[in-house]
Amino acid sequence: MASHEREPVLVADAGSSSLHLTVFADDGTAIASYDDASAPGDNMSGQLRDLLRYAPAPTAVGHRIVHGGPELRRHTLVDDQVRDTLRLTADLAPAHVPPALHVLDAARELLPNVPHVACFDTVFHAGLPAAAREFAVPETWRGEYGVRRYGFHGLSYAWALGRTAELLRRRPTSLRIVIAHLGGGCSACAVRDGTSVDTTMGFTPLDGLVMSRRSGAVDPGALIWLQTRHGLTAPDIEDALNHHSGLLALSGSSGDTRDLVRDRATGDKQAALALDVFTHHCRRGIAAMAASLDRLDALVFTGEIGEDQPEVREEICAGLGVLGVTGGLRVPPPDDGVSARLVSPPEAAVPVVVVPTGETRQIDRETRMLLRGDSYASP
Repeated sequence: MASHEREPVLVADAGSSSLHLTVFADDGTAIASYDDASAPGDNMSGQLRDLLRYAPAPTAVGHRIVHGGPELRRHTLVDDQVRDTLRLTADLAPAHVPPALHVLDAARELLPNVPHVACFDTVFHAGLPAAAREFAVPETWRGEYGVRRYGFHGLSYAWALGRTAELLRRRPTSLRIVIAHLGGGCSACAVRDGTSVDTTMGFTPLDGLVMSRRSGAVDPGALIWLQTRHGLTAPDIEDALNHHSGLLALSGSSGDTRDLVRDRATGDKQAALALDVFTHHCRRGIAAMAASLDRLDALVFTGEIGEDQPEVREEICAGLGVLGVTGGLRVPPPDDGVSARLVSPPEAAVPVVVVPTGETRQIDRETRMLLRGDSYASP
């Protein structure tokens, strides 16, 4: 299977509201792509056929799957048994996994003679220490039902770790860093010696930091109260927390930080509130992750907001003096879209690094590594 390293790999990144298909050459160059700003549906064959008409024929396909559940703890080749397991875990991330499975099924049908690899965001966190992994809930919930902290954005974290190590000229296994993935979904992660040791997302991608349309962490007692006192049903609450909360709910106008920064400048108080809540929760999450480390070698930002919103980065860092992080960040010039960039002042005690989002590139790496015989790609 070593020949797969030298051949094109198709990467399918299906999200809750978008689809990205990219064909990568063996040197990591994107040689063909297709993007759609809507969630994949049952009929995916048309989009895949359009790409395959002009793209080099892939010799493997790597699929981003947000949640591997309790059983799928490594990136893995997809067969019928794995596909059945994925069906059972889909309800753990109902906004993310079903669209990815639509793409997986269509790709397996169109490309039945090439290997398909499922790459899970949860794999990066599979070795979480018990103290960070376990919830203080009944043993039946933990043992029989699999209720635990899984963590997400793992493919993004693996990519950001590798690029940060290159920038700092360190081995990934020697670093203690906090990475904040800030985009439509937001989370933070503590990485010690190349391994995730804590993260803000939990059993599902709904937990943790405030997000664009997702609430992040909410007192579970409040949710019980809404059900028992106000008659909200579980579907009502699920829909509200996943689609009508976060920055959108706080601002009443937008879940996009670019809009909110602009509106705040014109005196919009709700936009200002939304950004204040968002940056406060980011600082709190980053500080909590730092508590799982014995030192902080760098604070790393990635994701669409982390990469492209300097105002948000500045407000987060300006309030993290307790960690040795300071504001006064510079806005880096345009780059190659791959390499990490240092944005903190030269005298900063803790470097602040920005890494372009790289999930698809990491899936390409993981797919090639697995086909070569390794179960997990080093960053």
